[in-house]
Amino acid sequence: MRRVSRIAVAGVATAALAVTVSACGSSSSESTSSGSGGSSKGIGLAYDVGGKGDQSFNDAAYAGFTKAEKAFSVSGRDVEPQDGESDADKVQRLETLAKAGYNPVVGVGYAYAPAVKEAAAKFPKITFGIIDDNTITADNVADMVFHEEQSSYLAGVTAALTTKSNTVGFVGGVDVPLIHKFEAGFEQGVKDTKKSVKVKSQYLTETAAEGGFSSPDKGESAAEGQIEGGADVVYAAAGLSGQGVIKAAAAHKVWAIGVDSDQYSQSALAKYKASILTSALKNVEGAVYDLAQSVLKDKKPLSGEIRGSLSNGGVGLADSNPTFKNNTALQAALKKAEAGIKDGSITVKTS
Repeated sequence: MRRVSRIAVAGVATAALAVTVSACGSSSSESTSSGSGGSSKGIGLAYDVGGKGDQSFNDAAYAGFTKAEKAFSVSGRDVEPQDGESDADKVQRLETLAKAGYNPVVGVGYAYAPAVKEAAAKFPKITFGIIDDNTITADNVADMVFHEEQSSYLAGVTAALTTKSNTVGFVGGVDVPLIHKFEAGFEQGVKDTKKSVKVKSQYLTETAAEGGFSSPDKGESAAEGQIEGGADVVYAAAGLSGQGVIKAAAAHKVWAIGVDSDQYSQSALAKYKASILTSALKNVEGAVYDLAQSVLKDKKPLSGEIRGSLSNGGVGLADSNPTFKNNTALQAALKKAEAGIKDGSITVKTS
């Protein structure tokens, strides 16, 4: 096993695929064979709440999954979550993938931490990966985490230099430490750039089970309130719920800043794209692909903490929108801010 602290850069993309029903959720492919190591059938992927089609976090993982399938000529299996599921359900899902011979097996989201820890102990020959959690210490587990606060800082710089009302908004899906990083970085970026700008912040739910990451209607309602309060740029870190934030921004002709995937380029959001200024990217696609490559091609499975940052391309801002990309004053400010983060002269808060 080798322990690393960086991930390679990979472009962010997304795709959609019809799903079929299996005993532990819905999956894009079926398998009944079993195994506990050795020759791998391909990558196993278990989605977080919101599932495939969120145009954000889960779809970024799916993009890495499909890229690995093509690159390494394997057929993977991806499995959807179920409403109201327990940790035991997650354990069963991961163990089903491991028994079927999939390696690596990836849990998408911090909620998989207890399940990954348990399943990895039972299947030591299988490499497990988890996105957004670094609490598991095991030779066969890769903890794939990110400096979300850094890209969020750049989103804050963008918001501060774009707002005309001097009020911007932040919508977090669930009130948890991970999303606090997004909020902290964003607010610091705003205030460091223009102290007079007011930041309105709101979390949709206290727990993921209440739908904070999977309820576009909740996101839309929160954004509506912030826009009515004067916000003309709204940044969402809320998974599927962020689609509602983008919808509200488009309806009121203000700016939205997306998250995780380049949401300006998502086909499902095409009718709103004129209102998506940029997106704070998190290279989940690259993390999933790199883990698959380490197992399926290199035969040297990654393990330990693997953290994406501005310095290694693991986080950043999308520049697909010409309005954003061609704003020379904004780009100069972002370049300066990014350099400061990289050289340590700017320390971005995480809470």
